[in-house]
Amino acid sequence: MSANQILVVDDEVGIRDLLSEILWDEGYQVILAENASEARQFRSKSRPDLVLLDIWMPDTDGITLLKEWASSGLLTMPVVMMSGHGTIDTAVEATRIGACDFLEKPIALQKLLNTVGRVLQKNALGTSEPLSLSALGKSSIVAELKKTLEHANKLPFPVFLTGEPGSEIEICAHFFRNPNFPWIELKDSSELTEEKADLLSKAKEGIIFIKEIGDLSREEQKGLLFLLDKLENHGIKLVCASTKPLANLVASGNYDADLFQKLMSLTVVIPPLRAHPEDIPNLASLILSRYAEARETPLKQFSTASLNALRNYSWPGNLGQLMAVVKSLALTSLEDEITLANTHQILSKQEIPVAANSQPFSLDMPLREARDRFEKMYFEYHLSKESGGISKIAENVGLERTHLYRKLKQLGISFKKA
Repeated sequence: MSANQILVVDDEVGIRDLLSEILWDEGYQVILAENASEARQFRSKSRPDLVLLDIWMPDTDGITLLKEWASSGLLTMPVVMMSGHGTIDTAVEATRIGACDFLEKPIALQKLLNTVGRVLQKNALGTSEPLSLSALGKSSIVAELKKTLEHANKLPFPVFLTGEPGSEIEICAHFFRNPNFPWIELKDSSELTEEKADLLSKAKEGIIFIKEIGDLSREEQKGLLFLLDKLENHGIKLVCASTKPLANLVASGNYDADLFQKLMSLTVVIPPLRAHPEDIPNLASLILSRYAEARETPLKQFSTASLNALRNYSWPGNLGQLMAVVKSLALTSLEDEITLANTHQILSKQEIPVAANSQPFSLDMPLREARDRFEKMYFEYHLSKESGGISKIAENVGLERTHLYRKLKQLGISFKKA
């Protein structure tokens, strides 16, 4: 296997030479750039495995260069920022843009080697940094979302992120990360009942992120209520999210009303992808380049017509659906350029299925009518799937039987009472 290639960008020749000597001795291939201009030139022709980027440089500072790479789709490699005048605010900003770590000068030898080794190992395992908020686009909607998140970060309350399935919830959650403090992402919700004290200890002065609070059991909800009362004493900020209608779960008795009230006090609604279609062409191109540079797909590019088709699509599955479609196009297109025909073929398979006895569903119709038609399709699908077994259907859709009976009657769907 060839040695990992590391690009060192620093205007101080002494720093460049020192880092180069240390890294070469460790078996890495080192490329040196004395300013942002040289770094840009190298990145336009090649992708290094890692960049060590100084913040304070005379021509263009490192934060600005990082933003350029993020917005143009070139931030597909891990970047570690370096600064002799670093502040927490600067480190936080760099992390939100897409940097994966921060080294303060003078850099201790072991700290340098540990950071470089850890970042390269993570990248080799295919766990590259996720898209950053700046990568989502430059539209007024994305800019407003960033302002809302910045404001929420300053307030001493839990933050609740909500949006449609597939929306950019995780990207927005990572906006709250601070590289100098713990980030605890709850992978197993049972920790809320079995390891509450450990959670508080591990996350002290940091952040706990819970990805889908709509799936918590009643016991886990009680555990989260317990944590909410302890967060302030431990200096912890809670960031939680859900794509599920929690108000409906409360109404049906499946969600704790007190917990719902406490979590909803600071709610950030993530706009759907179709609300800022002007960002879709650049976002799709960025995703395409990330797949290619991660060697998950062949190197491809979009035709102008195919990008227009992606822009005009409604994206009911939001960013998650866009990423899946882009990957599918890159893997199935026979030519180097993804054509309009390729795009139409893949998008045609993304349509919402309509039952034979259902009315057509369109995202252009009034909200109430669209909701009623979607619910009708949804429940007809589950009725056919379970052969009319009401008890099983109620369990699958998360409703109590009496509420399900009422909903089916309201939608005019015939069924057999079990």
